[in-house]
Amino acid sequence: MPHARRCRVRPAPPAALPSSSVADDLRFIRRTLENSAWFTAVPGWGMVGMGATAVAAAAIARFQPDFVKWMQVWLLEAVVGLTLAIATMHAKARRAGIPLFSGPGRRFALSFMPPMLVGALLTVVLYLAGAHGQIPGTWLLLYGTSVVTGGAFSVRIVPVMGVCFMLAGAGALATPASWANWWMAGAFGGLHIVFGILIARRHGG
Repeated sequence: MPHARRCRVRPAPPAALPSSSVADDLRFIRRTLENSAWFTAVPGWGMVGMGATAVAAAAIARFQPDFVKWMQVWLLEAVVGLTLAIATMHAKARRAGIPLFSGPGRRFALSFMPPMLVGALLTVVLYLAGAHGQIPGTWLLLYGTSVVTGGAFSVRIVPVMGVCFMLAGAGALATPASWANWWMAGAFGGLHIVFGILIARRHGG
């Protein structure tokens, strides 16, 4: 009796997904991975605002009669700039749907704060020692250090900006004290504006 031949039924190939759907899925996965590893809520337009207020502060500080009043103008600007940075950072994080102070955001903050605290302590020490001319360069140098260390958990352009601030701080320490206000205007004003525009254009505001 002849054996019956078995017919092998090949399974139908899965339907191909539309290329647009695949591309959208890949973009979503890449964005999710980036957000989980990097802090992407650095506010570009917020930096532009910080730069604008710093330029205004430099114009006001220039005409102050003594160092104490000059420093008061810049300390007030630091409060204004910090408030603006936090507000715009919170708004950008909310738009992107990412947590502000957990995961990479927490690492960014923990890395950013120590040099800033050292800068505050050295400001007091230098002021009491009468080394007023060293304070602006110290501010720029340690702010740049904060941006570099915090920027290790952010997009690549952030630590580059920090290095530029550190170079400005080194320049302020190496030049006459009478140049300090120009260094402050160029760094806190100019660098914030330039890098803020670049971040806003490349990284979503």
